[in-house]
Amino acid sequence: MFKNLQNNRNALGLLFMLPAAIVLVMFLTYPLGLGVWLGFTDTKIGRGGEWVGFENYEYLFGDDVTRLALFNTLFYTIVASVLKFVLGLWLAILLNEKMICKTFFRTVILLPYIVPTALSALAFWWLYDAQFSIISWVLMRLGWIDSYIDFLGDPWNARVSTVVANVWRGVPFVAITLLAGLQTISPTLYEACAIDGAVGFKKFRYITLPLLTPVIAVVMTFSVLFTFTDFQLIYVLTRGGPLNATHLMATLSFQRAISGGALGEGAAIAIAMVPFLLVAILFSFFGLQKRQWQQGGQD
Repeated sequence: MFKNLQNNRNALGLLFMLPAAIVLVMFLTYPLGLGVWLGFTDTKIGRGGEWVGFENYEYLFGDDVTRLALFNTLFYTIVASVLKFVLGLWLAILLNEKMICKTFFRTVILLPYIVPTALSALAFWWLYDAQFSIISWVLMRLGWIDSYIDFLGDPWNARVSTVVANVWRGVPFVAITLLAGLQTISPTLYEACAIDGAVGFKKFRYITLPLLTPVIAVVMTFSVLFTFTDFQLIYVLTRGGPLNATHLMATLSFQRAISGGALGEGAAIAIAMVPFLLVAILFSFFGLQKRQWQQGGQD
């Protein structure tokens, strides 16, 4: 029996995948299924719930705070992801060039990403403090402002401040991943491009960008997923304030389910995030299947 199993590659592969499948079912599939079930009930902390169908979703659709949280999440995700891509690509190209102490700078750039999220949030909380902000102090010394900036007390200032904190933390992941992609591009392609008279931006347009596109698709998919589901940074930095201006879907779900005790409502908010995440995943998945698109051609 074991000899036949060794000769059967499909059965052997399934056998090796079985432990990972068991772990995924226990720690991913079951919680997801439980969350879907709770979203259709009126379960509260301390008591079981009854089936209410789409009542939670109907309530959330008309809830002003939930709609504001959805807007905040989309704003936070789109702006932060675009900035991380632009800055990450610029850093990747810069670190790919010949420069002094290149290895040192490649190591240092990873520091914001490896620092625990809660610690990063606390550091930015002090930077944004209404009374002791070093940013406001420096700007006042330079004569650019007359009073301290209320970074976390004004709704739009708070939105922008959280985006900046997320970008600072997320840029290293994008930069290092894109740098790895740049390392796979053969220098002979750039030499051939230079012989044909293409220099500067043309090399980036016709060589770097097309060959880097598959890596960009993957890294930005992960970046969007991480940003859309961000919880720790917002929860430590603002707790969703002021006036729910920085509440994301993830933090609002936690507030309604754990702090508020409405497990069914909180689960419904969390499950409502799934369609947006699937769109990002499917966009990357189907995009990567297009061979001509991978090679920078026209479909």
